[in-house]
Amino acid sequence: MPFNLYITRQIPEDGIALLKKFCRTVEINPYDRPLIYDELLRQVKGRDAILTMLSDRIDARLINEAKSLKIIANYAVGYDNIDVKAATAKGIIVINTPGVLTDSTADMAWALLFSITRRIIEGDKLTRAGKFASWSPMLLLGGDLVGKTLGIIGAGRIGTAMAMRSRGWCMNVLYTTRTNRNAVLEEMLGAKRVDLETLLKESDFISIHTPLSEKTKHLIGTKELSMMKRTAYLINTARGAVIDEAALASALRNKQIAGAGLDVYEEEPKLKPGLAELDNVVLAPHLGSATVGTRTKMAIMAAENIIAVLSKQKSKNCVNPEVFV
Repeated sequence: MPFNLYITRQIPEDGIALLKKFCRTVEINPYDRPLIYDELLRQVKGRDAILTMLSDRIDARLINEAKSLKIIANYAVGYDNIDVKAATAKGIIVINTPGVLTDSTADMAWALLFSITRRIIEGDKLTRAGKFASWSPMLLLGGDLVGKTLGIIGAGRIGTAMAMRSRGWCMNVLYTTRTNRNAVLEEMLGAKRVDLETLLKESDFISIHTPLSEKTKHLIGTKELSMMKRTAYLINTARGAVIDEAALASALRNKQIAGAGLDVYEEEPKLKPGLAELDNVVLAPHLGSATVGTRTKMAIMAAENIIAVLSKQKSKNCVNPEVFV
């Protein structure tokens, strides 16, 4: 087919192979880094489709200059990096890759929770440095999980999967959600839907799974951190800007909360000053969906959606269906 596609980063070959069978031209960013904005601006011109990453800024200017563009396929669940309103005004379909990364991201949230609660990273550093002299009854004491309260901020697919994994530790589950009650969590776990203040005050572990929007930016700031227990842990695998990162660094430095596990950052990949020097935070480089299986499924899903749209069929994962009206 005479379609011209650009992929802004290397993705698993399974998705690329599907696209090469369908499109005349499939060009991929050759660098092992995100394109800077001006580079991206040049590359999108004359393209029928672009497969973008969450690190790509797809704003109104770029959308207006990409005059041939029919679809923006974001290789992520979130799409806060895309000006969807501008795309819709131009009749451009925006798709994402939901569902396939639910389990891997929930697993990552638990990995962060275990790592910070049981001080795994601190122990690894100590052992590698040759400072593990002997077993000690007071060495790197962490927190307990069994019977504790897990708070889920955003009980969608990933938040639900995160909560369901708590059954092995007989945890109490509280949750907040912008939409209807989560019947699965309530029926399977006896979870309770509460307001954010109650969740912050009563939870021993808090895991963030809400999308980033104007309403959720800095949802967790100085005020909210002050409501948490001094023994509580905060986990974020959603979007960095949901947390006021400077406020979190201050709270951790002052031992206002016990610890945090972060996979995402407010100004990713940059960290707020002081955060990297703290031992009571585990910092991962955005690995939520980073398994071979998950990233391959994401590539295939994005490719299939691109092919569907270019074939004038409806996409299963369109985030702006009003384009079809």
